[in-house]
Amino acid sequence: MLQGALAGLAAGGLYAVLAVCLTLMSRLVRVVNFAQSATGMFGCYVAVFLSVHAGLPTWLATVAGIVLGGLLSALLGWIVSTWLAEADTGTRSAVTVAVLLLLISLSFILFGNKPQPFHPILDGPAVTVGGVVISQVTVVTVALAVLVAVASRIVLSRTPAGVQLRALSERPTTAELLGIPAKRLSVAVWAVTGVVSTLVISIVAPSQSNDATSLAMLVVPAAAAALLGGFRRLDLAVAGGLGLGLIQGAAAQVDGLSVVRYFLPFAVIVALLLWSQRKEVWDAAR
Repeated sequence: MLQGALAGLAAGGLYAVLAVCLTLMSRLVRVVNFAQSATGMFGCYVAVFLSVHAGLPTWLATVAGIVLGGLLSALLGWIVSTWLAEADTGTRSAVTVAVLLLLISLSFILFGNKPQPFHPILDGPAVTVGGVVISQVTVVTVALAVLVAVASRIVLSRTPAGVQLRALSERPTTAELLGIPAKRLSVAVWAVTGVVSTLVISIVAPSQSNDATSLAMLVVPAAAAALLGGFRRLDLAVAGGLGLGLIQGAAAQVDGLSVVRYFLPFAVIVALLLWSQRKEVWDAAR
């Protein structure tokens, strides 16, 4: 079971990175980006096409796919910042649901509905501890999750751009009146999170279910992890993603629980939403 849990940690690192991106998007540009993993999926699919059918080297095709994922996310951010700048969070988030469905449909049209032949970027074990093998993918994804969270915290707290982003998130109207370039900064946040999402998906996809729907719906466990931190705390988002991956990996080793692991993210989301509303429910019951 320990080996299975550690195997699940690779997916946990993926969830954690995506959860950090969702948290940053929610805090800084007031969007729950349901297309977070879909843009990454589409970039990865284009990378596979360039590698298999256009003959590009795997590393070059992967870089092209990561850039495309960032550009798609930036384009979506530009659209939201231009035409939905004054809209509430629910409306802005609803637009990303439409983009999620659009990218899944577009991938079916362009690449078919079968999983793509991903070439592993990382392969093989990294270390063996007490007979338990830890893969390179696991080490890199977990390290990337921690690195992205720490780097985001440093940028937000110690750089002029970070201070401007915090001002925009707390007092958007006042910040714009003071001359802070809101639209440019918002698009930059969309682009960076798009690049990070596509990068981590391209690392993990060869070892996971890599059909378009499965990759695009990675946003569900990521949202469960982000919800643990209330879409505000990066540390809890990382912990939630890693914990969810460990539990799913351990459950996969038990025959009676192997199917249940697919429903764990939904169960976590429902439980956390009910817990967050406990005060209102208890007050109404008095």
